[in-house]
Amino acid sequence: MKKRIKLKGRIKTYIQFCIYLGLLLSVVDVAVFVIDVRAGAFLAGYIVFYFAITLSLYFYNKPVIINELISFATEYGQIQRKLLRDLDLPYALLDDGGKVIWTNAAFENVVHQPKGYKKSITSLFPTITRDRLPDNSGVDEAQYELEYEGSEYVAKFRKISLEEMAEHSDMIDAEGYQGYLTAVYLYDETALRIALREVDDQSLAVGMIYLDNYDEALDGVEEVRRSLLIALIDRKVNKYISALDGICKKLEKDKYLIIMRKRMVAQLQESRFDLLEEVKMVNIGNEMAVTISIGVGLDGLSYAQNYEFSRNAIDLALGRGGDQAVIKTPESITYYGGKSQQVEKNTRVKARVKAQALREIITGKDQVLVMGHRMPDADSFGAAVGIYRIALTLGRKAHIVLNEVIPSIQPTVELFGSNQEYGDMIIGNQQAIEAAGSNTVLIVVDVNKPSITECPELLKYCKSVVVLDHHRQGTETIENAILSYVEPYASSTCEMVSEILQYIYDNIRIRPEEADCMYSGIMIDTNNFMIKTGVRTFEAAAFLRRNGADVTRVRKLFREDAQGYKAKADAVSQAEIYKQYFAISICTADDLPSPTIIGAQAANELLNIRGIKASFVLTDYQGKIYISARSIDEVNVQLIMERMGGGGHLNTAACQMEGTGIIEAIGVLKRTIDSMLEKGEI
Repeated sequence: MKKRIKLKGRIKTYIQFCIYLGLLLSVVDVAVFVIDVRAGAFLAGYIVFYFAITLSLYFYNKPVIINELISFATEYGQIQRKLLRDLDLPYALLDDGGKVIWTNAAFENVVHQPKGYKKSITSLFPTITRDRLPDNSGVDEAQYELEYEGSEYVAKFRKISLEEMAEHSDMIDAEGYQGYLTAVYLYDETALRIALREVDDQSLAVGMIYLDNYDEALDGVEEVRRSLLIALIDRKVNKYISALDGICKKLEKDKYLIIMRKRMVAQLQESRFDLLEEVKMVNIGNEMAVTISIGVGLDGLSYAQNYEFSRNAIDLALGRGGDQAVIKTPESITYYGGKSQQVEKNTRVKARVKAQALREIITGKDQVLVMGHRMPDADSFGAAVGIYRIALTLGRKAHIVLNEVIPSIQPTVELFGSNQEYGDMIIGNQQAIEAAGSNTVLIVVDVNKPSITECPELLKYCKSVVVLDHHRQGTETIENAILSYVEPYASSTCEMVSEILQYIYDNIRIRPEEADCMYSGIMIDTNNFMIKTGVRTFEAAAFLRRNGADVTRVRKLFREDAQGYKAKADAVSQAEIYKQYFAISICTADDLPSPTIIGAQAANELLNIRGIKASFVLTDYQGKIYISARSIDEVNVQLIMERMGGGGHLNTAACQMEGTGIIEAIGVLKRTIDSMLEKGEI
């Protein structure tokens, strides 16, 4: 398109000033004509002569002036170009397609390309594609972090419209300019990033190390050799921390405080906290291997906050069963280890202390609400019934929050249907929210994740919250609980509540239907006393049996119908053996009321196959994929399910997946198993 250049702005006004003055004289000449005709005629002749000279000079000088302005602009542009060319800041211009059209010397030195490089910017920086550059959609600037040949840069992109440049010129107007250019600036922040990383690496990390089974391990050692065992463990821990240039201070007989640089924590992560395994190797004839838990706090705003993070981390490690390390930062929580089975505590001191604390809490309140997890099982409902009995014994009004009675607990709920004394025992979510008050205590059983409780909103309405659970704690926990009793070694929450019942009130008696309900919870969670069953499990069952629990009656409660039994058999028969040790199957029980229960039972059955270390059964139910995971003792399925967004126990876990098909879910499960096997995490 042919371009027409013309003057504009103040310079145009200045050059045309003589013409404007002549026009003013013409107006004055009219007034003179009125006063004196001869004077007006004389002035008119002068004005004609003035216009002749002025216009001649105007049309003669205008091209000369424009040429001189263009020459000045050219020289000025050359000076600017020279300055940009020699500028220390790497600078380049791109066309509207992202192609390099001009670079300065600093840019050429950075990218090691000669002058006149005309390829796309993507050929230099593969991460900067055309869609990431400023364009006509309204995005005028963009900024990205780049790494090029070992150096780190911040690249800033700025859109420059050619039309706007022409419109804002003070001297000339160039019509026909279209499109835009993109200016690129590279800021080298390599030294800054190195300095920041160095400062970050030198920042303080605080850790806590606890011996999980101190008393239990010493019980199996001769008294004269106990001091030797402790000395060897102390030496192992101190030597390991000293090798990391850290400080280790023993606080109590089974607790250590460690301080080290953050960079050393990265080494611990790379070795996956092999101190966990090294301590187990200390053996002087002790029957039980000593295990430790490690909690580390990082990236806090102060040393005190890092210390608080380490305390929270060690609490999480112990709450998950011990024999593992937890790193807590303001943004995340990371777990390491946790492969071994939890050690059952033979002493009931903790249960007695928790029972007394629970009694004081309940007696100080007017009302008790008991809530389990969503889609409750026999353990959740049985534990709720046990807490309900405790509240009634202490003379307090109580309710169990249960929004929907699913088929899996229908038989146990019906035990209370014919007795008028239990008329208002069960209430729905909305009723519970309306009943909650300032003097109400909410007791959460068989779950410690707020998002999967029966009514998560209820946690906001109750200021006093108590948590009783036997699942390992994860990243998501119920905060600000006034009492938290989480014991991963327990077989079930019903076992824990049965122990509390014995200490809550002297010679307490519970009704047979309540005993049946709690006994069924223990039986279901232990798979008929075959999984996670310890001495205290049988003692709890014996207590319930003395209070009227009938084994035959409980067994009848959980008999299956023929359709459910066939669905379970189909899931077992169609199982795929993956990597020789993992059984994966699908439970197609669409027409059953509780297909997830059938899936869990099928997962238990698959463990009876010789050589199987873990089983996984997937069920497509109500738009979600439910995965039931089971193992005996060799594989920690909780770690696998946590990686997929779920949780549970070392040998009993589960997860839910939304927005995916069952075949895709199997693929995710297999990739997770492969990744964890490759890294040695399971």
